[in-house]
Order: sequence, then structure tokens, then C-alpha cells
Amino acid sequence: MAPETDPPFRRIAADLRRRITSGELAPGARVPSNRRLAEDWGVALATATKALTVLRSEGLVEARPRVGTVVAAAPAPAGPAAPRPSAEEGELSRERLIAAALGIADAEGLAALSMRAVAARLGVAPMTAYRYVTSKDELVLLAADAAFGEAGYPADPPAGWRPRLELGARTLWSLFRRHPWLAELGPVTRPLLLPNLLTHAEWALAALDGHGLPAATVLDIHVLFYSYIEGLAANLEREARAQAATGLTGDQWTDTRFAAFDTRIAAARFPVFTRLTAELDEGYDLDLDTLFESGLTTLLDGLTPRIEGRA
Repeated sequence: MAPETDPPFRRIAADLRRRITSGELAPGARVPSNRRLAEDWGVALATATKALTVLRSEGLVEARPRVGTVVAAAPAPAGPAAPRPSAEEGELSRERLIAAALGIADAEGLAALSMRAVAARLGVAPMTAYRYVTSKDELVLLAADAAFGEAGYPADPPAGWRPRLELGARTLWSLFRRHPWLAELGPVTRPLLLPNLLTHAEWALAALDGHGLPAATVLDIHVLFYSYIEGLAANLEREARAQAATGLTGDQWTDTRFAAFDTRIAAARFPVFTRLTAELDEGYDLDLDTLFESGLTTLLDGLTPRIEGRA
């Protein structure tokens, strides 16, 4: 137990260390989130974060993709040291840098991706990575292009513009599902001319082409189509961050808010909202995959008269 004179972050770290070493928190068990620690100990969020940073540096806890901080597995018995790959010997490559960048962004989000983090994952000096890419921005774009290239399209497209757009939408959604950080790359007003992203654009534009629409209208519809997918996908990464920070799933968080919601007061000010929520006997299941399919159908239904009316 840390002395009371120790800084708060050290006392928090000592308490968690005791719970881990005693077996109270087993390997793989979720560690209280930064926010929960801050609330339980009455400290600032930065203090709680510093405590977990100490434990992470000691190898007692680790970040788990889309889960949060968990107790690290016990180290395996030491054996003969394996030779460490050396960038000087040619093992490092642009492809390895991109793969490492993808792994970090997928596990911890785009904010965690840096040249230093990639170098640390590969076991090389940070400056070594700059032999293969000029900057973090270039590495992010290379990783994004690789991610968008993980799925393609058949040589023979399905008949009809609508089935083709449906396939394109579901293909993009699957990639955003696999790599949620892709939805944070930038606004549609600054399009990324990545070769593999342009492959998806070409598929959609070819579906819209040849129906008598002006070129600007075809491009507008494509931007609307892509923005719908990307905009909905942005919530995948936001939910992952929120769950890691609070330790609560979306359903659990909503339950805590509705538990404190006074329907009697709200009924007079928000009558429709209050009535609709009251009609949900089993609650409202906000599932992004279901919402994606529903929205896609609505979007395509709206485009049908505009496209087929000119064919």
C-alpha cells in the first residue's frame, strides 16, 4: 500500500498493482476505466490516466482493441533470446510499416498512430521509419489506401444501377466496420485521391452513368451516397472510444441516462419524444448495421424516380 504522502496517481497505481498481484484482478480482466478511477478516488481524469500509464509501463496492464485496459497476461518463461530483426539488414520495409500502422489504428484509433508508435511496434529506432515514408501524414494515407484495397468488385457487375450501388455500399460499410478510423480521415470537401478509394468511387459512378443525368448531378449523388456511409460509420469509432473511456456499452450508458430522466417534466415540453419512448415496451435497440440497411433502402428509393425517370 502506498503511503498517504505519495501523489494520488501513485496511490491509485499501488492499489491496482496490489489487486493484480494478489489475483483479485486476473489476466484478461478489465481494469476500471480512467473515468471510473477518477470518480472513485475523487481525482482529475489526468491523474487517473497517469496511474494507468505507470502500470502499463510496468507491463501489468495493456490496451485491448475495442475493449479498453485489461490485466496483461503473465510473461512466458524466459528462453533463448531470438535474434532481433534489424532494419539495417533489410527486414524493415514500407509494407511492414503500413501493416504496423494498420494494426495500431485498428486497435487504438487514428489518434494513437504516430511514427514513434510504429517504430516501437517494429522494434526499430523512430528515425529509421523515415527512410521509407516521409511523414506520419504519408503513412496514414498509405495505411488508408491499403485498408480500402482489402475488398474489390466482380469483373461482371450485377445488372441494374440499384444492385450495383447496393453492392458498393455494403462493400464500403464492411471496410469501415473493419477499420472504423477510416471515417475520420477528412471531410468530403477535401476528397482523398487514393487509388483503392477511387476504385470504390469508380464502381458507384459507373452505376450512375448512362442515365441521362448531368455530370455534376452524378458527382453530387455519389458524394451524397458516400457521405451517408462514412457519416454513419463515424459512430463506430466514437462508440469504441466512449466504451473504452466509460467502461459502459451503449445500451448500459443509455439505461443510466433514462433512469434519471423525469418523464413527467419532459412530457409537457417534449410530448412526441415522451410518447414514442413510452410505447417501446422492450426499449429501442439502436443497431448501426440495421440502421445502415434501413437508410440504404430509403436513400435508393429516393434516387429511383430521379434516375429511372431519365433512363
